[in-house]
Amino acid sequence: MEVVRFAPSPTGHLHVGGARTALFNWAWARRLGGRFLLRIEDTDVLRSSDASVAGILEDLAWLGIAWDEGPTYAGVGGDPRGVGPFFQSERLALYRVAAEKLVAEDLAYPAFETPEALEALRQSAKSETGAFRYLRPAGFDRAAALARMAKEEHVIRFRWPHEAVTLRDEILGEISFPADFGDDFVIVKRDGFPTYHLGVVVDDERMGVTHVLRGQEHLNNTPRHVFLQRALGFRAPVYGHLPLIQNPDGSKMSKRDAARGDAPPITVEDFRSLGYTPEVLVNFLALLGWNPGEKLPDGRDRERFDASYLAAHFSLARVGRGNAKFDRLKLLAFSHEALAALPDAEWLARWQAWCERYAPEARGRLAEPERAHLFVQAVKPRARTLAEPTAPGGPGRFAVVPDDGFAYDPKAVEKLLLKGEPSGLALLPELAKRLAALPDFAPEAIEADVGAVAAERGVKLGVPAQALRTAVTGAGASPPLGLTLAILGREAVAARIARCLREVRPS
Repeated sequence: MEVVRFAPSPTGHLHVGGARTALFNWAWARRLGGRFLLRIEDTDVLRSSDASVAGILEDLAWLGIAWDEGPTYAGVGGDPRGVGPFFQSERLALYRVAAEKLVAEDLAYPAFETPEALEALRQSAKSETGAFRYLRPAGFDRAAALARMAKEEHVIRFRWPHEAVTLRDEILGEISFPADFGDDFVIVKRDGFPTYHLGVVVDDERMGVTHVLRGQEHLNNTPRHVFLQRALGFRAPVYGHLPLIQNPDGSKMSKRDAARGDAPPITVEDFRSLGYTPEVLVNFLALLGWNPGEKLPDGRDRERFDASYLAAHFSLARVGRGNAKFDRLKLLAFSHEALAALPDAEWLARWQAWCERYAPEARGRLAEPERAHLFVQAVKPRARTLAEPTAPGGPGRFAVVPDDGFAYDPKAVEKLLLKGEPSGLALLPELAKRLAALPDFAPEAIEADVGAVAAERGVKLGVPAQALRTAVTGAGASPPLGLTLAILGREAVAARIARCLREVRPS
């Protein structure tokens, strides 16, 4: 039985690169009829956190990437084969046994340099050769080193075998590494926790992982893992290394960028908070390095599909070798198209669920079903994400701000309220009176009433309409006027017109 795994480190929310790796592993498992395993690699004590674990599990569940084995969450996971636990911090005894075996066979050894001493060695190597490679020094006294282990802080280093190795990668083909490629790398840290190299090798063996599908940033780790597997008597899984995901300019999509105030979104939670749906993000991520290779009847490549299509068609043969570019404008176009295709009731349910999590205050006036459905009619055609309608500058922002919580656009005031004879401002008292007396405060009745005022005063319809729009939204653009006013409701419209008459004065 084929077993694939996704093994994130819980040091923050799930990066979209990690989400893509998880998605491809999930799809590969489904295509092979195998099992998808989730393992949490939490041996970095300083950076790992329970909050990050919870965030990763939630991110995967939100995307619909369900794991067959792993931590139990939202009805998925479990340990049917008895290969857990699935947190590396709970598997330390296994790594200890493996490290002791390697030391006993002189395939690994303790090293006692302090961090300061190692840094001095690095600086010396940098000035001489430019590259630092730690190798066990000639004349190493193994017996003395073993005696020191019980008394002194140390790391355990694996002895690089100084052999060339050629590996078969299911995506990249044959890759050769020279004998001097590596050095004596650390497998157990000073705190007793394993490094990534030892932990992943031991766990992949113990958990029966048959295929390892991961990013190309791990490619140079593969010979280290193969040599460790050979030293421990383990089998080697099938490897495939996915193309890197980059920004459109070729720069790395780094978690470190998230610390910048102007950083672009890079985590699943970032995109969720911005109002993207999981189906759109899954569709977009699937195209980062893979394509179905299918033509539509009109000759275009198929780009729109769901997770079930991906699971049925995924293959490593369609994964490219070159780096993938994360085009946020293309993602936005995907989202706009997908949201526009939703039935109004589903669009509203999705938007309300997004508000529940990210903007509960936005629902206030729109809690009434009738107004909420008018809001959908007003903003859905232009909404590229669920967050966009009520974001600053969004087409539905007017509906969620307090009646005195918006500013007037000076250009709109000058052009739409103060110019002309009669001016728009001069028409507002009459408009307010007519609207207050309307038996049915609905879009069609509102627009008919505004049209009647224009006809009676001998002005173009735009004069009273734009004056009203500016008075109740602060700007010269909004959804259709009848919808705009009906969404606000009779009382809010009256309050906003009164405010405009108080605050806006002819110059």
